[in-house]
Amino acid sequence: MFEIRDLSLHYGQHLALDHVAATVGKGETVVILGANGAGKSSLLKAAAGLVKPDPGASIRFAGADIVSRPAHLVLEAGIALVPEGRGVFGDLTVEENLALGAYAKRARAHGKTSRDLVYSLFPKLADRRKQFVNTMSGGEQQMVAIGRALMSKPDLLMLDEPSLGLAPVVVGELFAALGRVRESGLALLIVEQNVRMSLSIADRGYLMEAGRIVGENTATALMNDDAVKRAFLGATV
Repeated sequence: MFEIRDLSLHYGQHLALDHVAATVGKGETVVILGANGAGKSSLLKAAAGLVKPDPGASIRFAGADIVSRPAHLVLEAGIALVPEGRGVFGDLTVEENLALGAYAKRARAHGKTSRDLVYSLFPKLADRRKQFVNTMSGGEQQMVAIGRALMSKPDLLMLDEPSLGLAPVVVGELFAALGRVRESGLALLIVEQNVRMSLSIADRGYLMEAGRIVGENTATALMNDDAVKRAFLGATV
């Protein structure tokens, strides 16, 4: 369904991505693992149309070439990104933030259904629908950010560090909700520092290092890989 080939990206003279290739199948959950600066966020931004890759890159989604499309047309194609830092509108209510998520043409006829889905995934948001987002906790704001992305009726939801800065109990709630999103059939591409939680809901994972994909395996195999344990899970083997 989603395929990246030969994706390179420069920021000025800095090479952020070096001939990256990755795929996400329909309904599949894929995690990208790597240290800070490995290029994980740059990959998501390039896929979302937020940065322009180097010539020769191929990004295909549902059979169409989207590498040259601006961000709003990538969204219309069915790819939604929840960025690092959430990007919510703090001066608006939960309900208003969600309404903005349904602005895409593909989503406008499904506003009520999508909103009901968001509230079923995050019951706290239903209770706080009239609350201004800047008065909410970090975990609740992340729920708003994910809910807003879901309002666009995506076929692929990309998340950049969704658990960053959240308390462990909130991280558990968040990934439980993402597990339910996965069960609904929506494809997920997740960049996440909490390797154990992300692999627990994933089908596959990629390892990134210095802008390159250096490994790929099933989530179970990665969880049991000695090198992954040492690098990401704090385990000694």
